[in-house]
Amino acid sequence: MFRRTFLCLGCVILLAGLSACTHLPRESATRTVGVVQVDLTPDYPVRMNGYGGRRAEFEGVEQRIRAKALAIGSDAEGPSILITVDNCGVPEWIRTELLKRLASKRVTSERFAICSSHTHSAPMLNGVLPTIFGVPIPPDHQRNIDRYTREFTDKLEQLALAALADRKPALLAWTKGEVKFAKNRRKPTPTGFQNAEYPEGPTDHELPLLRVTSPEGILRAVLVNYACHCTTSGLNKIHADWAGSAQLAIEKANPGVVALTAIGCGADQNPYPRGTYELADKHGQSLADEVARLLKDGKFTELRGPLTGVTKRIELPYDKLPTRAEWEAAAKKPGAEGLRAKFALAKLDKGEKIADRLPYLVQVWSFGGDLAMVFLPGEVVVDYGLRIKRQFDGTRIWVNAYANDVPCYIPSRRVWDEGGYEAAGAMVYYNRPTRFDGTQETRIFSAVRALMPKGFAASTK
Repeated sequence: MFRRTFLCLGCVILLAGLSACTHLPRESATRTVGVVQVDLTPDYPVRMNGYGGRRAEFEGVEQRIRAKALAIGSDAEGPSILITVDNCGVPEWIRTELLKRLASKRVTSERFAICSSHTHSAPMLNGVLPTIFGVPIPPDHQRNIDRYTREFTDKLEQLALAALADRKPALLAWTKGEVKFAKNRRKPTPTGFQNAEYPEGPTDHELPLLRVTSPEGILRAVLVNYACHCTTSGLNKIHADWAGSAQLAIEKANPGVVALTAIGCGADQNPYPRGTYELADKHGQSLADEVARLLKDGKFTELRGPLTGVTKRIELPYDKLPTRAEWEAAAKKPGAEGLRAKFALAKLDKGEKIADRLPYLVQVWSFGGDLAMVFLPGEVVVDYGLRIKRQFDGTRIWVNAYANDVPCYIPSRRVWDEGGYEAAGAMVYYNRPTRFDGTQETRIFSAVRALMPKGFAASTK
């Protein structure tokens, strides 16, 4: 039977020294926070997403997958909900459906964020990487994908409601650490960029950590973020990759605590070494070790300011679209390129237009002047995270990618100019008609600047 298990926190361990950084009375920083989790592992086979050559339904469960939620703020304030999910990508249409279901609870788009871990070993959801397999999905496989997508959406609704019900007085504080298993994977070669370890390429090794404690200092939850693909393993079993291994290791070290992992701008970053479940555990343990160090010795900033959320929907134009004749020629090709062309021709035959731009939702949460969190959809390359923290006060900035939608890769202008998989080649697997027109970075940064509170301007010292 498909189990629906929510784990609300009760008994947790007391950590010494958690209030060391408090400079005002605790009451000034107290707010209400709910923390819950749900198991997302299906008990029937489903085709997994992330690798086009892996077309069989999954063969077993190596590590169970979960979703976690933080609900922050009272009904009077208007609650904010952040959900982390062990999945390759949660599409925006599921987020939109959840907002409809949660409207009676005063949950708004500005205060609702979903962060996918982008593990390549979780069940496929409708709307994410629809052409990745290069051939149509068999009807019996599609039925199981449809079933899982329905149950997944229902579980996220129940998760959000449970998080709201679990709210109780809490303190939030944050700090930053560092882990180093991510490395750039865009290796330049005489024939173009190869997906291979490239230590000379840009990386972002920061590990921001949000801590949730009771007013008495008892640890309830930690949220961490790291800019790295969840692609340590590619076998045909359910597994949450290094992000899931990190959660389990953190929770083992802190019984009763819920650990949440989000992903930064790591679309061009891979975990190294890679290839086995054991390596995913090793990377996850290295992250958990840094969390343990930070919980013990880290200098935390207590978040006293009110939590506000803002969004801005923009459009990212594509380059020149293929003509019908070009689609017809492409449809004769094997693999994902041919399948994408057939999808395009089917739309044209119904009198529909091929979209010439991608809708894109930029979101910013701020805790007064203490911390600003940026949420960017898609597989965002590392240049964005580095630039956001450079152009604003990076000591108070946290950047989440794979957030609220995973529509395709989001290359920087540098990566777009260089070309290769992240710049253009991967668009075929997301069923996007072509690459962007090169203005995507400028447009996204204009939106971030418009949303970022003035107090987070970069220091001129």
